[in-house]
Amino acid sequence: MTEILSERSSRVVSYAKLHRAAERREQGRFLAEGANSVSSALAVDRAEVVLVADEDQLRHQGITAAAEAAGVPVLVISARAASKLAETSTPPGIFAVCPLLDVPLEAVLADEPRLLAIAVEPREPGNAGTLIRCADAMGADAVVLLGDAVDPHNGKCVRASAGSVFTVPVVRQRALTEGLDAIAGAGISLLATAADGEVNLDHAAEVLSGRVGWLFGNEAHGLSADIQAAADHRVSIPIRGRAESLNVAAAAAICLYESARVHNAVGRG
Repeated sequence: MTEILSERSSRVVSYAKLHRAAERREQGRFLAEGANSVSSALAVDRAEVVLVADEDQLRHQGITAAAEAAGVPVLVISARAASKLAETSTPPGIFAVCPLLDVPLEAVLADEPRLLAIAVEPREPGNAGTLIRCADAMGADAVVLLGDAVDPHNGKCVRASAGSVFTVPVVRQRALTEGLDAIAGAGISLLATAADGEVNLDHAAEVLSGRVGWLFGNEAHGLSADIQAAADHRVSIPIRGRAESLNVAAAAAICLYESARVHNAVGRG
């Protein structure tokens, strides 16, 4: 009979500590919650252990079968243990313990990326996760989190990414100025969105046809004047209705989509 680990199990207690950033750094791993995240972790061989709630085994049998086929241990846990590991109000009943995903900026730049999504001091994990998901969908080569940024291994960020933290490289570069200098020094044009930008996105094909890094500010403060001044171009998104502005997630989706469209058109040309 399969042992069912309780909320008092030493392993469950250790994994529950991964909700804290300091503990994630100490252990060198994080907790992925939910079917999307666990499936994505397994797909790229990034799951060390899978945990499934006893009452949810049938619902997640496809995922646990994939884990077992890949040689990843599957542990069965009690409902109370699942609640202890979950950060959502309704526990999804499946989790994976994964090694940290940080990728050095130097490694990303060495691959000569064509499209980067660069978040400048993002603080809200849901927004960071949404940006990572969007960047992945648009074929960006990496996401760079610059400065005093949220931990991409934060549970809310991982869930908001819908598994994309496992499929697009994510860089954390705490030294903001040095990070921008390194990206620019690698031959990547830095683009900042601005309502009064000198380049209109509708007419930015020439700019977007090269290697670019889009700079996105946080929700509270946007991009500072210094960061905008460091950009090679300031790009405005045409707003044809009555809305005064777009939030960061919407602006990022539009800008990354347009970059991907131009790159694809250039590639076919």
